Amino acid sequence: MSQKIKIDGVEHDLDSLSVDAKAILEKLQHTDKQIQDTTNLCALLTRAKKSYIQELKREMIQGKSGVDIASLFD
Repeated sequence: MSQKIKIDGVEHDLDSLSVDAKAILEKLQHTDKQIQDTTNLCALLTRAKKSYIQELKREMIQGKSGVDIASLFD
């Protein structure tokens, strides 16, 4: 069974694509992978940012009150 790709609701047999169309499809697949990788990196960086904000808040509270908030939860 040959592979197919769906474009605008129409299935196309990959074997029937021209060499140029196959090259464009390869670029499209690469672009999709880059988008997914970038999306994953953005999620990771967002999580790190939130963690740093929490650390900063704890440090600021400790500096003002002298109480190590993290030690209360250990």
